[in-house]
Amino acid sequence: MNVLDREKKKVDQEVAYLVRVIFPEELTESDPLEELTGLAETAGSIVVGGMTQRRERPDTATYIGSGKVLELVELVKFHAVDVIIFDNDLSPGQVRNLEQALRVKVLDRTELILDIFATHAQTYESRLAVELAQLEYSLPRLKRMWTHLSRIKMGVGMRGPGEKQLEVDRRLVEKRINELRTELKQIEERRQRQVHSRSGRMKVSLVGYTNAGKSTLMNYLTQADVLAEDKLFATLDTRTRRWHLPSWGPVLLSDTVGFIRRLPHNLVASFRATLSETVEADLLLHVADASSPEVFHQISAVYDVLKELEIDEKDTLLVLNKVDAISEADPEQLSRLLNRYPFAVPISAVTGEGIEALTKAVSLALSRSFLDLEVEGDISDGRLIAYLEKHGEVLERRFEETRVYFHVRISAEHAGRIAQPGVVVRDYESQHVLNFRQPDPEWEKIKRRRSGLTTESIAEQ
Repeated sequence: MNVLDREKKKVDQEVAYLVRVIFPEELTESDPLEELTGLAETAGSIVVGGMTQRRERPDTATYIGSGKVLELVELVKFHAVDVIIFDNDLSPGQVRNLEQALRVKVLDRTELILDIFATHAQTYESRLAVELAQLEYSLPRLKRMWTHLSRIKMGVGMRGPGEKQLEVDRRLVEKRINELRTELKQIEERRQRQVHSRSGRMKVSLVGYTNAGKSTLMNYLTQADVLAEDKLFATLDTRTRRWHLPSWGPVLLSDTVGFIRRLPHNLVASFRATLSETVEADLLLHVADASSPEVFHQISAVYDVLKELEIDEKDTLLVLNKVDAISEADPEQLSRLLNRYPFAVPISAVTGEGIEALTKAVSLALSRSFLDLEVEGDISDGRLIAYLEKHGEVLERRFEETRVYFHVRISAEHAGRIAQPGVVVRDYESQHVLNFRQPDPEWEKIKRRRSGLTTESIAEQ
């Protein structure tokens, strides 16, 4: 980078050089540094180059070995580098040794992602989650940097002025971590109550790799004004909007934080409150960037995070977004994706291509958890009538002397509570009488005949 270019860079931008060590068990992308470049640029750095190294195991002192360190020293001088960013997680000792040798700041992958999250966190809840993740990451790396955090109370059982400063700092951080965990747990419980209070509505949650177009899709479907930018982690806070689904009715659609390969565990744990909408959703829309050459790796990375959240078996529909941006140099990209994921829905959230097919697929997927029933009860049973109208969709009703018949669509969860003395419940199409209180092999056969593979497990494909 020449002098003129250096003068052009913003005050808050740093010149960065990237490093990635690749181990034998790793799957490598066509451009091993592409994702790290995107992360560094999102954080505000100017990337001037990068290097990769293949090793059997990391060097205990510097992660990359003394030869590569000497090479980096020359590159730092040549490019006037401000920061070295690793696409690996380093130990505190490795960071210290590298900084002493290179004379510039050294960041690892987790610290870079935490920095991005800290910059993009807007709500009180997400800021708490980021602060907790940062403190948990920093606790074993303390270097007399946290005394500004707290007002510590001295008393019986607490060491006084003779205590080493580092021990004071560590105790302050641990105290703050406990406070944050307590507050986030309260927020999570409050959010869960909010989610449960919406039990009368079906809930659909958008998940996917960061920058796959989830927010753009939400804006298209709900006319919401959610921030949608072409950069990583543009959205950190969950937003829920009402989506009127044709031939179905209103459902609640939530947009969540994007995932990424090797998302730090403490971030996943810290954002559990934010992700509660995803955990409680009736259906997940997994949005993938069909135009990305790394789309197969990205789909796998999302399922790794869903597994960590213990929701990888939830009903999921794969949505292949950005089909309008598939490169002319690789026109077979979409065909390869559909061959591997035959139940995926190709769309473009920018042009609207495939949206009608998506809404039909979502309606069909949600219908799998609903039953089409005929409910027969006493005409004076006001409690039954109120229950069906509150928890189901009454499509038709007819009266015959002292009996009333409802054609109702209702979730299986609520249907089981209808069967009471004097009430007869039948499958509307077959007129098979349902009991709900004991196994019914004939009913299971009927359901299996009707069930389609609309949301085939993507992970198994």
